[in-house]
Amino acid sequence: MENVPSARSTSAGRSSMSVRTVTVVPPSKQSLRTPISIPPIDPPSSRSRDNKRFTSDMGQLKTDAGDQREASALRDELDMLQEENEVIHDKLRSAEEKREEAEARARELEKQVAALGEGVSLEAKLLSRKEAALRQREAALKAAKQSTDGRDAEIATLRTELENLKDEAAAAAEQLQEAESETKSLRTMTQRMILTQEEMEEVVLKRCWLARYWGLAVQHGICADVAVSKHEHWSALAPLPFEVVISAGQKAKEESDRVGRDSDRSKIVRDLSDLTGEGNIESMLSVEMGLRELASLKVEDAVVLALAQHRRPSTVRQTFSDLRPPGDPKFTEAIELSEAEADDVLFKEAWLTYYWRRALVHGVEEDIAEDRLQFWISRSEQAPTSHDAVDVERGVVELRKLSIEQQLWEASRREIDQSSFAPVANHKRTDSELSS
Repeated sequence: MENVPSARSTSAGRSSMSVRTVTVVPPSKQSLRTPISIPPIDPPSSRSRDNKRFTSDMGQLKTDAGDQREASALRDELDMLQEENEVIHDKLRSAEEKREEAEARARELEKQVAALGEGVSLEAKLLSRKEAALRQREAALKAAKQSTDGRDAEIATLRTELENLKDEAAAAAEQLQEAESETKSLRTMTQRMILTQEEMEEVVLKRCWLARYWGLAVQHGICADVAVSKHEHWSALAPLPFEVVISAGQKAKEESDRVGRDSDRSKIVRDLSDLTGEGNIESMLSVEMGLRELASLKVEDAVVLALAQHRRPSTVRQTFSDLRPPGDPKFTEAIELSEAEADDVLFKEAWLTYYWRRALVHGVEEDIAEDRLQFWISRSEQAPTSHDAVDVERGVVELRKLSIEQQLWEASRREIDQSSFAPVANHKRTDSELSS
């Protein structure tokens, strides 16, 4: 009776354990039929012994009936437990299959996870590289931005400096134009202040004219109050007036015979060192004032009259078919001239030859310049007579009436103006070449 509860408790306890390690074993029937030991009974007395025997028999019968019922209940319970055990075994097999499937799936998942891990690691590496590259690019962009900001500031500074330089260049260009204008004006004024080679020769010849006629005025007592001082002044500048004028006439004749109108005497020879010397325009103004003074005092007319009074009358016959202008008689009566009067005629013939030669070169009075030049050249080849004296006086009057000297001066000034433009044009062309 004491072993049955232990068996139930044992089966109940085993059913609560893990189904993988413990299996339920049905209880043995022999354990239920284990004989019960009966304790020894002392021989009772007659009545008490009978009562005790009856009581023990009744108790044993009750115990057997209870054991049978309990055994039947245990069998039923055991059957139920076996059924439950079979159900549990089925569940265990199903669970084992599911476990194996789960383990296989877990292995597949592990493989997939491993593959994904490798891919993720590669992608992570690529991402880390991209991130590093992006960081480097960001740093480079920041540095470039900083350098760009610095360059922008530098460019702005350079632009400001460029604008300032442009303003300075414009101001310098204006100053240069003003300086060029002033230089041009000064150059023109300077060139106008300096005489050309021909103009200087003309100054020398006019000084000779003044020195000669003031000397003759002194000899014949004309304007005695001023003649001596004037003669001393002009003779100091032209000590040999007659020889110089005769030489100039001879040179003009030779140049006319040699090269015609293409004489190098027309070239402008200039020297800036003569600005304060003999080549100064003041020299020309001085001789012009002297000639006007000589004309206003009528010294030349008085000298011609004085020379005519000393003339020796004589009659000579001379042909002038090639020397006189058309319309004059072929044979005329001429009076022999004195030496002083003959020198005066030769002096004026050389003077007229020189000026008509210059007029021909510069294109002044072109319609008559060639004829006049040839006429006075032919006259200088013969001894002078009274007709020559009259002709030279007419020639001098014609020269002054046509303003030949004034026209020659204007032509020379035009050549100076034209020559002054050439250096300026060359200077501007050089500046444009340098700027390009």
